[in-house]
Amino acid sequence: MFNGFSQNTSFARKVFLANKVFQYAWPKPFCQGGMSVTHIQNLKTIVQQVNYFRVLFRPAKMKLKMYKRSFGWGKTILACLYFFFGFFQKTSAQDYSAAQNYALNRPGVVMVQTVFSADVFVNKMIMDQRVFNQLLDSIQRADTAGAIFSPEQKLDIVFKEMSNHPARFFKKTFDYIRQVQQITSSGTGFIISGDGYVATNCHLINSDNSFIRRKFILTAFGQMTEATISAFEQSWAVSFSEQQRNTLYNTFASVYSKLVPMTLSDLKKTIYVVYRNDSTNNSETTLRREANIIIKGAPMPGKDIAILKIEGDSSLPVLKIADEKLPEVGEPLFVFGYPGPVTNNDFVSTESAIEPTLTSGIVSAIKKSVNGWPLIQMDANINHGSSGGPVCNSKGEVIGLTTFGSIENSGGLAAGLNFAIPISILYEFMDSVDIQPSLNKPTKIFYEAIDFYNKHYYRKARNSFEEVKKINPHYPTVQTYIDQCQSHIDNGEDALTKKLKYFLIGLSIILLPLFFYFYFAKKEPSQTDLGSN
Repeated sequence: MFNGFSQNTSFARKVFLANKVFQYAWPKPFCQGGMSVTHIQNLKTIVQQVNYFRVLFRPAKMKLKMYKRSFGWGKTILACLYFFFGFFQKTSAQDYSAAQNYALNRPGVVMVQTVFSADVFVNKMIMDQRVFNQLLDSIQRADTAGAIFSPEQKLDIVFKEMSNHPARFFKKTFDYIRQVQQITSSGTGFIISGDGYVATNCHLINSDNSFIRRKFILTAFGQMTEATISAFEQSWAVSFSEQQRNTLYNTFASVYSKLVPMTLSDLKKTIYVVYRNDSTNNSETTLRREANIIIKGAPMPGKDIAILKIEGDSSLPVLKIADEKLPEVGEPLFVFGYPGPVTNNDFVSTESAIEPTLTSGIVSAIKKSVNGWPLIQMDANINHGSSGGPVCNSKGEVIGLTTFGSIENSGGLAAGLNFAIPISILYEFMDSVDIQPSLNKPTKIFYEAIDFYNKHYYRKARNSFEEVKKINPHYPTVQTYIDQCQSHIDNGEDALTKKLKYFLIGLSIILLPLFFYFYFAKKEPSQTDLGSN
């Protein structure tokens, strides 16, 4: 039973140590039955409360000084080690705030652009100068007959007559005007693998041809109408009011729709993925890469999913995909996107257009589509351009794709009544083309760096961000975080440095008294061994 103890150790002390080892296995000292009455008396234990969490047992007649020398130093060391590891122990993963969620997922959110180009042919339109001069003469005769018109009133008369009878004043010729037109529709997507697979909505890349033709005609019409109105202003040496310009615009709309048909040719479609790409000189740039369609569903009420592929990089930032379980009603959500009213705002710089917009809300309900598969209803605000964007939970995982909203009776989007396709539908498409979504190495390290940064471990965060930059020098936002970490370190705000300082101070407070205790204890006369008693 006493193998491993020194031969000089007294029998009583050996028994006491053995009892300490087995004190949780037996309610009483296990070797009392084979000991003499003297030994039992000497080893009678006394319960001693050491702190709120631990109770120790010590012999009643054992000298306290020897007890301290036997166990005090070891327990102190163990307590210090326990304190050290507990002090620096990592806390369990917690939910991310909106700011932390944005920092984590912003690099992997991309803009999806579908560019349509075509040649638009339209008959050249001219004004019938004879009819127009007759109109001017009639106004002049009315003016000389006593009716006095201001120049603005005369223009109003001309515009109203042209608007009411456009066929009388305009006629087409056999000459054609050719215009090269380009229309761009924008939406949102997110990267699901580091080698360039992107998830988005199908309707962003699969617009109906009739809709595209209407857009081209309206665009060409708008440009030609503006040019015609400007030509009128120059030839008549006047500046039209907003109301007069609207009247002319409506006049030409009637002319072009009834008298001058437009035709399209050489219609082309090109899909691009646009994302932030930090340059090596620490400046922020925007990269635009052509994308290929890997698989697509169908616009609503179909499964409105598409997966694209861009080439040229294998270490792109990736968003973490949640499992296929539907979220619960009431769970918080974070929605990323590029809403059109922001992206196309004249007062917002084009450089900042690549920064996605974050809105938040909750799961309002779980519904079903008309085809029977689930839909996530949410109250987070979305708009045209947000389609295809990731909907994330509080852990930063993608649980769905923003897809469509609800329409008011007035024709506008109903606020807070929006829908997302759950991630389980995306899994169907990924499985069909054997795409395995996973976090690549730079994204994993970036997640770790963000975690360190949120906990104010700025030195560790900086080292991790620098490791990401070595793998991918263009990883979005990394250089910004490196600079911020260095600033925090220079200001003495690193949490690890603070903890080390406090730990060393606390350890000194513990060890210095022990040092003096043992130093002076050695000078005292040696005690008689407990076994000799």
